[in-house]
Amino acid sequence: MGIRIRKLWHLKAGVIASLALALLVAAWSVQKISLFPPGVEPRSLEMATAVTHVIIDTPESTMIDLRQDTYAVDGLTNRAVLLGNVIASSGVAEKIAQRARVPAGLLRIQAPLTRAQSSPPVDSQNARHTSDIFKSADQYRLNIKVNATVPMIDIYAQSPDARSAAAMANAAVDELRAYLGDLAATQNTPGKVQLRVVQLGRATGIVLNDGVKWQVAALAFLVTFLAGCATTTFVARVNSGWRMAVLSERTAGA
Repeated sequence: MGIRIRKLWHLKAGVIASLALALLVAAWSVQKISLFPPGVEPRSLEMATAVTHVIIDTPESTMIDLRQDTYAVDGLTNRAVLLGNVIASSGVAEKIAQRARVPAGLLRIQAPLTRAQSSPPVDSQNARHTSDIFKSADQYRLNIKVNATVPMIDIYAQSPDARSAAAMANAAVDELRAYLGDLAATQNTPGKVQLRVVQLGRATGIVLNDGVKWQVAALAFLVTFLAGCATTTFVARVNSGWRMAVLSERTAGA
């Protein structure tokens, strides 16, 4: 180990170049560096999530009253599936993005899946692709699920930071309430049959991979620096062997 370090000491120019390259790669791994136009923008490496749960019922038929009425529970459960699709509709999705203050173009909402539709359509913007692994941390997603036995909607949010994750989950509930309120007002729906959206606590976002930027930067620096030092040593050996071969040829010719 000491011999290798001593050899590197005599190759200071290569080591310094490797160090500079490693620092550049480490910075590039956590920052988007642009030359035209010149600028630096942080990369979205962190991933945050938030979840909230919503019960669908009516003012006169709460879940407690419906425990013995299987038909009524099934009816509300089917309505919960319908309302989950309402959240995923383009008009409501745009309002969710606006309320949560996230880019509407990056927001993806997965409507609730059922036995009849167990996966997103192939042409859906929410269909899974192999390339999703490279962009999953830089997107804003809402995954809507409906309980199969009770009229409950589970809303799961994913975003690059905890604030926006919680904001999206709560915005989905708020916009669903607004949609039902506007619909009831337009159709003059009697209050006793209007659907109620009962949120079981406001969503709170948490970061799943806190400190990932430092880890990525450290790993990129270490790998690049070691690769640069190895390359410097290899080139030095090749150069030394080349000189020795030339010297041998000259000696033999003399």
